[in-house]
Amino acid sequence: MTVKKTILITGATAGIGRHAALELARRGHHVIATGRRQDALDSLSRESAGTKLDVMRLDVTDAQSIAKALVEVEELTCGRGIDVLINNAGYGQMGPIELVSDAEVRRQYDTNVFGLLAVTRAFLPMLRAKGAARIVNVSSIGGRVTFPLMGVYNSTKYAVESLSDALRNELAPWGIQVSLLEPGPIKTEFGDRAMDGISHLRDTTSPYAPVVARADEMAKQFESSSYGPGTTTRALVHAVESRRARIRYVAPFTAGILLWLTAIVPTRWMDAVMRRLTGLTPRAIAAAAPNAPRLASSSAA
Repeated sequence: MTVKKTILITGATAGIGRHAALELARRGHHVIATGRRQDALDSLSRESAGTKLDVMRLDVTDAQSIAKALVEVEELTCGRGIDVLINNAGYGQMGPIELVSDAEVRRQYDTNVFGLLAVTRAFLPMLRAKGAARIVNVSSIGGRVTFPLMGVYNSTKYAVESLSDALRNELAPWGIQVSLLEPGPIKTEFGDRAMDGISHLRDTTSPYAPVVARADEMAKQFESSSYGPGTTTRALVHAVESRRARIRYVAPFTAGILLWLTAIVPTRWMDAVMRRLTGLTPRAIAAAAPNAPRLASSSAA
């Protein structure tokens, strides 16, 4: 019989976090679902009626918000604290690296990296006191494979991968297991928000205009091959309930094929495939904007 646990999930107002929060609560765990949007938290609370799911406002980029949440968790659990921390808060910043502003890069890192670190550090004393706690950091297959137009976002997930690898060893003496969830294409609000983030990059005078314009087509292809959040929830349930959680969960399983291919296919070949898919070839750019300056021969397409 599974021992029921107290689980705190960041970024639980939508997508992967929301779906997992509801399922874990239905399985009898005490879930503390957090997020920034109060209206979404209220909606989640109504949907979880009949389960032990509490909602709490938490902005992972705000030190005061984290400190307040820590106190509220202590009170909510009568000092027992949490058994599992799922760091799920994050979003994707799209765009050619040249055109993503410093402010946008900082916001991306503040949420995806520094926010994760701040929450983890704040709750680690509580987790250590448990003696057999768990941390699950939500990364991405983009934390192991870099995609054009996703470089800034992917770099934050590479950081999450490295930090998780270090934490796994540093926290092992206290019985804290650290796992990574690496989602592939999942049907959530993530894609819509990422596309919204590049709307201002559709400037026809930009050298990347043909590539950014093609992003809509790529988004549709991504959506058609996406899986529902149930696949990531199953992975999170295993990470929470199994006697020994896996170090990495790739979900859906088919996303592992891409990781396998990148491990065995020469990098130059993979680069060529990526550039063709995104239209980052002189020939494709010249066809879309015949009067634009070109930096390389179209024969290199």
